[in-house]
Amino acid sequence: MSVPQPTAAERGERILEVFDTAFGQLLTADPAAFRVKFRKMAASAFAFYRGTACLFYKDLEHEAHGGPFLDERTGRVWIHGDLHAENFGTYMDATGRLIFNVNDFDEAYVGPFTWDVKRLSASLALIGYTKALSDEQITHLVRIYAASYRERIHALATGAKHDEVPPFTLDTAEGALLDALRDARALTRFGLLESMTQIRDHERRFAPGGGSIELDAAARYKVLAAFDGYLETLPESSLARPDSYRVKDVVGRRGIGIGSAGLPSYNILLEGNSDALENDVVIYMKQAQTPAVSRHVTDPAVRGYFHHEGHRTVISQRALQAHADPWLGWTELDGAGQLVAEVSPYAVDLDWSDIDDPQDIAATVANLGRATATMHAAADDESGHSLVPYSTERAIDAAIAADEEGFAELLVDFAHDYGARARADHQIFVDLFRNGRIPGL
Repeated sequence: MSVPQPTAAERGERILEVFDTAFGQLLTADPAAFRVKFRKMAASAFAFYRGTACLFYKDLEHEAHGGPFLDERTGRVWIHGDLHAENFGTYMDATGRLIFNVNDFDEAYVGPFTWDVKRLSASLALIGYTKALSDEQITHLVRIYAASYRERIHALATGAKHDEVPPFTLDTAEGALLDALRDARALTRFGLLESMTQIRDHERRFAPGGGSIELDAAARYKVLAAFDGYLETLPESSLARPDSYRVKDVVGRRGIGIGSAGLPSYNILLEGNSDALENDVVIYMKQAQTPAVSRHVTDPAVRGYFHHEGHRTVISQRALQAHADPWLGWTELDGAGQLVAEVSPYAVDLDWSDIDDPQDIAATVANLGRATATMHAAADDESGHSLVPYSTERAIDAAIAADEEGFAELLVDFAHDYGARARADHQIFVDLFRNGRIPGL
């Protein structure tokens, strides 16, 4: 792809226009949260890229109706929507296994599979730049990603057995992935509870401070009513012990992260799977956001499939992630869709700060390619969702097979072009922000 090169002033106006569409209402409601968000984004080009999926898809919107490797099937795949090199990490699945895989499905939707692999490839260029890798080394990494993705998609499309394409677990992972899994295994539910709660009058309650907001009786009632609606969205297997869902305490929180600025959220403390206080469970309920990609996918069948954004997020995650969090569900609060899931004690994100050896970087990138392919293959005719009623891995495999070298070249060219674009955009954004050019801040 050849990315247009507007002047800095023209690009600045485009950034402001996209920000107004994506963040305008939330920013008006909570400018302080966005000042925090934007300062985090100002820290680096990669942080800016993480926070601007809205800009990325605006730049790619001309591909919504076709492009290389896209047809009526490969252009309609369940995608992650914000697939960059830091959106991978650990979780404990419904069977009790620690898994390393893609995480954070807030932006998931249905669209062209190439958008996920392009977004990941550009993020590799940005990470490579921060590690002072040459353009040739970055090209090599993107080629490794493309080859690993293509290899795993082909294996799945041709009927590879489960033991031939196992998930990344403590038994199968290596390198940085295994390090993350071992770090997650060392964590405990007790440690999480100690950091968020205290025991008062022989019962666990949320500790004051730490960003928690005490709720008045009316707000608490609304949250508990929404919680009752959430229970109806859980699979029967999650309801084995009804006492697990006894609510002990509720507090409010306000999202201030790069992806959640301005979104109201709540933490709910539950009894858990036994009467023991160390088995209590913390879940969060947060207002789900409009995914950036949805503004550029006009298929009415996709738009009409979801009740609200909370429903979309959960259905998408269940489709894309095998054995998803058993606490994952949705509800409504004040007319807005809510995502509900556990605050996991076992979540460790992939940490790139100590992955510096070129061989270690290459091995990690290869595994991200395999994880991406596995995710794309999970959500299709065998996942129980009618929105994508065909084998995505076979459709993608056939599209890439027609021009394997072209697939790698597409990602390499895009990675370099859009990586440079994001670095330039980051500087433009910083200048807009520091000079008071962003309306409402």
